[in-house]
Amino acid sequence: MTEFILRRIFNGFWVMLGVTTVVFYLFNVLPGDPARMVLGKHADANLIKMINKDLGRDQPLVTQYFMYLNDLSPISIHETEDTDHYLYLSAEKYEYTKLFSVVGTKTIVFKYPYMRRSYITKKKVSVIIAEKMPKTAILAMSSMAVASFFGILLGIVMAMKKDSFVDKSILVISVLCMSLPSFLAGLIIAYLFGYLLTDYTGLDMQGSLYEIDPFNGEVLALQNLILPTLTLGMRPLAVVVQLTRNSMLEVLSMDYIRTASAKGLSRYNVVMKHALKNALNPVITTISGWLASLMAGAIFVEFIFNWKGMGLEIVQALEKMDFPIVIGATLSFTLIFVIVNILVDITYGILDPRIRIK
Repeated sequence: MTEFILRRIFNGFWVMLGVTTVVFYLFNVLPGDPARMVLGKHADANLIKMINKDLGRDQPLVTQYFMYLNDLSPISIHETEDTDHYLYLSAEKYEYTKLFSVVGTKTIVFKYPYMRRSYITKKKVSVIIAEKMPKTAILAMSSMAVASFFGILLGIVMAMKKDSFVDKSILVISVLCMSLPSFLAGLIIAYLFGYLLTDYTGLDMQGSLYEIDPFNGEVLALQNLILPTLTLGMRPLAVVVQLTRNSMLEVLSMDYIRTASAKGLSRYNVVMKHALKNALNPVITTISGWLASLMAGAIFVEFIFNWKGMGLEIVQALEKMDFPIVIGATLSFTLIFVIVNILVDITYGILDPRIRIK
């Protein structure tokens, strides 16, 4: 089992390295000068050159890449910086624990991954992610919870009512939900429930988890979670519905189910106590995969509903060409996806030893 876990972690490491390489090179070959963007079009050329040197952009792209990997790595080579040559970033980029000295001013240190700073606000990317990511996580988890509950429930109903009008109607609706892009569904739902029917629903087109009240300060506004949750949960709901239906039909056709029915057990007991448990294995796998995907896919939904999470932050960073935020957010989403998949693999390895052997 230990070898199985280490192999999954090793594979996850290569995935992270691959994504880091692709994303870093992609955003560093795009046109645009961060120094000129910060200082304005009429900035002094010498000052622009100095800031680009401070950011390391005067180095070859390969050197910049290895510098970025060094900043990301928890165990890295730290070099004492001369503050006279670092005007844009503080000399103390991150807190670290010294392990041992190497040569001259170089030291091997242990630290949290350093994702650089925002070009615009000069705020650490890690701090921005820590502030915004929980709101995106809440949106993704609530969407997945709604999709899982109603998806499994409707899937059971469809399996029980196979080929009936109810079965076919739910199937058509689920296909429609699956084929409708999130940004289009978001616009329709926001306009319909947040504008046309707002007097009846009491919902607004836009809003975040917390709102500013002139008398009470920042207050929790859970009603703003409803419409983005509905929008983001539509596609996984459609997948869970169809997967639950197909899995239930496959299990219900097995011999032990027919034996349970022949013994006189009620239809409810046969379905809920015997068939459902075995039918949920592929559904659980789908839910775990979708949870990580929803966090990355919340970008357009957050933008439409002005949900102040990581997705909206990425959109605003792209508008301003604030690439450290975009790169840091992409790597964070990738890490979440890798961790979730590793945990799912380990869970299945515990439940089914044949997976570990394979």
